[in-house]
Amino acid sequence: MAQGLLRHLLEKKGRTDVQVLSAGVGTAGGMGPTPETVEVMEREGIDVSGHIGQPLTPTLVARADALFCMEEFHREAILRQAPEAAGKVHLLREFQAKQPPVNPNIPDPIGLPKEIYESCFFTIQEAVGRVARWLEENQ
Repeated sequence: MAQGLLRHLLEKKGRTDVQVLSAGVGTAGGMGPTPETVEVMEREGIDVSGHIGQPLTPTLVARADALFCMEEFHREAILRQAPEAAGKVHLLREFQAKQPPVNPNIPDPIGLPKEIYESCFFTIQEAVGRVARWLEENQ
């Protein structure tokens, strides 16, 4: 959801200079989005049906200017693999927030009801909006 939404926001602004990739710390890759993700995103006018998950690799970490994680254990996994990336790894929900959220994690809704996917989307939407504004101001 975060990748699709950030790409969508950047495209609306005509930003073609930012590459947005999604990669997981606990995936072998090759999986598509859940039907619930596709449905929630379609309602927002964003097609993520062709997304294929990929694992986070040392090459992707090295190439990235910023890495945004959904949960603290994702950040910890990245830093175990690449401690030199500490300055560019952020929890998405905390990034550029005026006040740190009580719970900075955005839990994975997989296997949960569609309403949880919708709630997850709104949380991601707020956080990704801050990333898009930061990119606009700093790039």
